[in-house]
Amino acid sequence: MSKLYFSYAAMNAGKSTVLLQASWNYQERGMHTLLFTSSLYTETDEGRITSRIGISAGAELYGKADDLYAWIVREHRKKRVNSVFVDEAQFLTKAQVWQLARIADRLDIPVLCFGLRTDFRGELFTGSAELLAIADSLREIRTICHCGRKATMVVRRTPEGRALMTGNQVGIEKSMYLSLCRGHWEEETGRWPLARAAAKPGQAKGKAKPTPRAKKPKSDSRSTPRLAAAARRSPRRVKH
Repeated sequence: MSKLYFSYAAMNAGKSTVLLQASWNYQERGMHTLLFTSSLYTETDEGRITSRIGISAGAELYGKADDLYAWIVREHRKKRVNSVFVDEAQFLTKAQVWQLARIADRLDIPVLCFGLRTDFRGELFTGSAELLAIADSLREIRTICHCGRKATMVVRRTPEGRALMTGNQVGIEKSMYLSLCRGHWEEETGRWPLARAAAKPGQAKGKAKPTPRAKKPKSDSRSTPRLAAAARRSPRRVKH
């Protein structure tokens, strides 16, 4: 029985590269693959999936109004489809995710979806949420933050470098985005201010203020020696 797969990652993790390599593996064995990508990323009627390392392949463009089940059935009748690949799967609607699930269940064709899990606000995309809910197989494609930890979040920046937390969920200009680990994403977006910014000037990070020492009671250093000397000179009076 074929399955619905969802491979997710942050930006620039190599999702398109993995998709194109997997599609090539099918084609190398004489099998026919059908590739889809979102129409949100193109200004023409020609679709194409392009990897950052320079490889690419033609793809069908899908929009929110498209019935992917009916589309794939038509193509399958023309020529047997051995596998379906969907790039930018985060932009699928809930209905389209179920349409792809039916391709795996009813036509016994494996469907491999690739996309982002969360947006720049840390919220799930509609398509990703539904895929996480019903896909048969989930796979994380890893990339790293500048600190070396696994990057799981995406931040959107202004041209001046300021992180944004409001705006449309879809932003086409990819240079606006940066993949970060969860900790640095919180700092970048202001959800968790840096400790050094919150500390007072001159106060070391993480160190508490020293407890002031208790003051010793003051004594009259001038009068004490005089009283002692007078006591030595005065004879004791004996009672009779």
